[in-house]
Formats: sequence, C-alpha cells, structure tokens
Amino acid sequence: MDIDTDTVRRVARLARIKVSDSEAEALKGELSGILDWVKQLDEVKTDGVEPMTRVIPMVLRQRADAVTDGEIPDDVVANAPVHEGHFYVVPKVVE
Repeated sequence: MDIDTDTVRRVARLARIKVSDSEAEALKGELSGILDWVKQLDEVKTDGVEPMTRVIPMVLRQRADAVTDGEIPDDVVANAPVHEGHFYVVPKVVE
C-alpha cells in the first residue's frame, strides 16, 4: 500500500509528533511496509478460532465488589496538606 507525504503528515499531526520533510519521506516507506504486513494478516484463516488473552488458559481470582471506606479514614487523609474530618480540602477552582 502506497502512503503519500500528506498522509504521513496527517498521521504525525494526529499523534502530536513533529516530523521534518526528510523524516516524512523516510516514514512513507516504513508506514507502507507496516500496512502491507497488516494486509497479509487478512489472508490468515481465523474461522473457528476463539479469541484469547493468553497462551495458557488461566482463571483470574476475583474478590467481592463491595464499596468500603477502607476502614482507615484517618490514615488516608493523614498526608493531606489540609483536611476537614475525613475529607480533603482543595482550593476553589470554579467561580
């Protein structure tokens, strides 16, 4: 797949990367190569293949999804510069 310089510049702008003219020319070839490799992946037959996150099946341990205050509210606010009770005090930012 051929990528032109305008496309390279657009991708760089979207990625917030500053690209010089000479870098844009070099990136044209690299991006084209990457897209060609991705196009090759379309040829792989994946019918009947289940999605997986690991090579070895694994069951994650889960804990109960319970809302708690951690039972240490004094320790939580101990390092806060300013606090009232168990709450952080922050400067007002909206008038």
